[in-house]
Amino acid sequence: MSVARQTRLTLLALLTLIALIAASGAVLLLARPARVSITIKPPLPTATPLPTATFAPITVYVTGAVAEPEQLLQLPQGSRVSDAVEAAGGMLAGADETRVNLAAFARDGDQIHVPAIGAESAIGLPTPSGGGRVYVNTATQAELETLPNIGPATARRIIEYRELVSAFESLEDLDKVSGIGQATLAELKDLVAFD
Repeated sequence: MSVARQTRLTLLALLTLIALIAASGAVLLLARPARVSITIKPPLPTATPLPTATFAPITVYVTGAVAEPEQLLQLPQGSRVSDAVEAAGGMLAGADETRVNLAAFARDGDQIHVPAIGAESAIGLPTPSGGGRVYVNTATQAELETLPNIGPATARRIIEYRELVSAFESLEDLDKVSGIGQATLAELKDLVAFD
């Protein structure tokens, strides 16, 4: 085989290879996938609960068969009668524990009397200053349900409102709760307190 013929064959093979590469490139360009567009969707904002009101301490007056009677005590909001008795030094040995509801919530202005065993007492059990009113900002669901026109669903809405929005400051604030209207507010007027 002559050199000229070998050069032509080499040149032909080279041209064929270039044509194959070009054809492959064209096929790749035509067959490439469509552009992918990425859309970032941020998550929906999460509701952040508003800060709740910080309640002032309550003041109670403890009398009777306790170690340190007849004194005014300041206790944190939500304290129970047992906390007040403990703050007054605890019950004396002669105290009649059965006549004191230690599990009851202490309210601002309460007088908590611990009678002695066998003693007749005109004071009796702790006397709330509100005359048996329901304290809307600290009442349990069961306590709220004792009010007229307040059923389980409305009581839950009252608790959710005071925990997520704010404490109630007046009777008019209760109107912001779904299910409580002017007629109910008129009935609640003398039955609720907001301390």
